[in-house]
Amino acid sequence: MRVGLYPGTFDPITLGHIDIIRRASALVDKLVIGVAINRDKGPLFSLEERVVMIEAECALLSEQTGTEIVAHPFENLLIDCARDVGAQIIVRGLRAVADFEYEFQMVGMNRALDDSIETVFLMAEARHQAIASKLVKEIARLNGDVSKFVTPRVHTALRERLG
Repeated sequence: MRVGLYPGTFDPITLGHIDIIRRASALVDKLVIGVAINRDKGPLFSLEERVVMIEAECALLSEQTGTEIVAHPFENLLIDCARDVGAQIIVRGLRAVADFEYEFQMVGMNRALDDSIETVFLMAEARHQAIASKLVKEIARLNGDVSKFVTPRVHTALRERLG
């Protein structure tokens, strides 16, 4: 069974994330969405809320692709999380060249820790490349329309949270 791990904070999950999840589903039998517990980032949504959003957004996608998709909170090293869930592949989404430099360093460190786990980069579709959770939250906080960047369910959650 091929298991992939797609890690992130997903605060909130965006259409860009869903695009990567959809395409990563074609590469593995099981895709674990690693929901990072990152207290330093000060998430808008709690860990539990982010997990529920991911599960809700991925349920239909899992049915459509035939790939098991599960959310898995983690607070340890990414490579340890990959081992914990039995992942042979870490999936990372890239939006721009700036992402690549950071990700390139991360891959080198992860390979030094465990060279049996591969990292696969997927470029977001062009229409999703500008989407970042941080920007979505900022636009939503300033009463901007983020409906082009998130699903209706996430849009509603943002409106409820931010007023």
